[in-house]
Amino acid sequence: MLAPAVLTAAPGETREFLSPAGVEIVFVLVGLVTLGAGILCVTSRQLVHAALYLVVALGGLAVHYLLLTAEFIAWVQVLIYLGSVVVLLLFGLMLTRAPIGPSPDADSRNRPVALAVAVLAAATLVTLVADAFRTTWIELDTPHGRSGDIGASLFRHWVLPFELLSVILLAALVGAIVISRKRGPAPAEEEQR
Repeated sequence: MLAPAVLTAAPGETREFLSPAGVEIVFVLVGLVTLGAGILCVTSRQLVHAALYLVVALGGLAVHYLLLTAEFIAWVQVLIYLGSVVVLLLFGLMLTRAPIGPSPDADSRNRPVALAVAVLAAATLVTLVADAFRTTWIELDTPHGRSGDIGASLFRHWVLPFELLSVILLAALVGAIVISRKRGPAPAEEEQR
């Protein structure tokens, strides 16, 4: 794995966490939009709206990757998640004749438990990441990863999950098509009755 470069301050220059630059401000603003879209995605009672909120959340993650100078990962995020997974989700919704309007079945009445688990998981992750990187500075002016190294790592260690995911997505699309073809009598037959 690639280790982040530690930025040391020049003599007489001090760096603090509370002196944000423009990149940090944009990062936080995009993070807030991404968080809001994620919350709306899981709380929306309309499936199509939830899918569109998912597009915004995944797009926000791609912007975060760009701000962190990980262009390769940002474009992979756009191509794989925005370009295929969300499109597959929308096709699945359209092919299975899922309800387009508000769906009372989308609420499991476990919101307090889900909220408690989400807050606990977020607090744990923030604590772990903040503790792991509290004294590390990353210089964002120069890229820290080459796409060749990332691709080699990705396809050497993660090729099986990649292929498994593609088979699962293909099975989901075929299943949606099969379900959509199981319709009642044709409209002409209904008119004759």
